[in-house]
Amino acid sequence: MSQHPPVPLGTFPTPVEPAPRLAAALGLGPDDLWVKRDDLTGLGGGGNKIRKLEWTVGAALGEGADTLVTTGAAQSNHARLTAAAGARLGLDVVLVLRGSPGGSRSGNLALDGLFGARLAWAGEVDRAGLDAAADDVCARLRAAGARPALIPFGGSSTLAAQGYADCGAELREQVPRLRTAVVALGSGGTMAGLVAALGSGSVLGVDVGALEDPAAAVAGFAAPLTDEKVTPEGLRVRRDQVGAGYAALTGPVTEALRLAARTEGLVLDPTYTGRALAGLRAAVEDGDIRPGEKTVLLHTGGLPGLFGNPQAVTFAEEGAGVFGG
Repeated sequence: MSQHPPVPLGTFPTPVEPAPRLAAALGLGPDDLWVKRDDLTGLGGGGNKIRKLEWTVGAALGEGADTLVTTGAAQSNHARLTAAAGARLGLDVVLVLRGSPGGSRSGNLALDGLFGARLAWAGEVDRAGLDAAADDVCARLRAAGARPALIPFGGSSTLAAQGYADCGAELREQVPRLRTAVVALGSGGTMAGLVAALGSGSVLGVDVGALEDPAAAVAGFAAPLTDEKVTPEGLRVRRDQVGAGYAALTGPVTEALRLAARTEGLVLDPTYTGRALAGLRAAVEDGDIRPGEKTVLLHTGGLPGLFGNPQAVTFAEEGAGVFGG
């Protein structure tokens, strides 16, 4: 693990806010549900990736890097925030993205360009193909005299998960007697850090379909950070909200988006936080989360992803009524 200190990029601790109207709509008590606002971490539009990037970019700087390279989907929140971190620190950034130019518009891509990142489109490749494309980009940068650092997919690694161990420590102070922290489970680092800080039984991850075996990733990242024996089988993971896949907008997610917005004025995104709330709702319905227990929904950001999803934008716009109609 890197011995280099993290680089300050965000504004912490992030607030925890009560959500009594949302709690009532879910069948919980008015004091049962809280929202950890990690969408308010500051840099680049905010989001959970900033806590991870403090560690991974800190290591990159410590090793003399002048260029950050990372991978993701076209609307990757992690890619957007890597671009923002590079801009703040005066580093070049190359984003290796799945897909091709023109296949996705607006949202995070608009911010990638605004922050000055360069894009390398990898085509319709699997994870191994995406990793290979990133390795090729790094080799080309070195040949040109640059010193690239490859930031892992989704920003997730044991090093990066330390940022969410810090978040877990914040939660222990902010929400005494916390029973369950609910979080979207993508590349695994966010949940891993929370598990390291709070314990396997206190974190519910809602799979978004980014990895074939997300529980194994979480266990692998978390195990070196805690004395608890962390195994994939011992984690609380829901896989019932993936639907047709990572980029798909499902019925339960659209209902979650509308519910959060209309009860608390809280904007979620269709890939991560929308699925997290849909999973929380399902967990209440099947008794995994119960009234009278303190529950926290971790808001991991991702607002630009809403505007990069045409289906979600259409759904949101259709929700407006016509005055006098």
